[in-house]
Amino acid sequence: MKSALFVWGGWDGHEPEKCRDIFVPFLRDEGYDVTVSDTLDSYLDREKMHAYNLIVQIMTMSTITREQEAGLLEAVKSGVGFAGWHGGMADAFRNNTEYQFMVGGQWVAHPGNIIDYTVNITNHEHPITAGLADFRMHSEQYYMHVDPSNTTLATTTFSAEYCPWIEGTVMPVAWTRMWGTGRVAYASVGHVASDFDVPEARTIVQRGMLWASR
Repeated sequence: MKSALFVWGGWDGHEPEKCRDIFVPFLRDEGYDVTVSDTLDSYLDREKMHAYNLIVQIMTMSTITREQEAGLLEAVKSGVGFAGWHGGMADAFRNNTEYQFMVGGQWVAHPGNIIDYTVNITNHEHPITAGLADFRMHSEQYYMHVDPSNTTLATTTFSAEYCPWIEGTVMPVAWTRMWGTGRVAYASVGHVASDFDVPEARTIVQRGMLWASR
């Protein structure tokens, strides 16, 4: 049986508990033995960390110790998958650049806050996005600093309505990358749990977890 560690917490505005209750049952239905944790100290147990197939994290605007970060980075580098969404993964530890290097991006803005925008599927061959069509979101449109080595799966284009100087900017929404031998999957959708009522948004995160899993 595959195993997953699901670590949740951080800023309450991203509804980590409600999101946990969407995706933990999904993984269990997929046959995973899921350990649910509300502490980053879970990253300190090297033996357990290296035995997981997958780590999923929701920890927006949190802090992580050097030892906790090392435990996570080393586990993923060894082949454990790492997956997540929105700020729970890409705005978790603002002072930890090596963690951001692993994720492949960092949130910096969401002009207009909650707005209507389109997500365009750009990679129709990848198992995470195969068969999906472009879709609309009413949520935060994430403007991010991203790693050019990512494999981009979906993008969004910014208008001039809130920040005229970024008009026409095409920003990755979902991507994959490697960290050592570990697979990393990220999607910027999912500001609150109800965002996952959009089937495509939910599917991208679900498939991302399965794809990243060792």
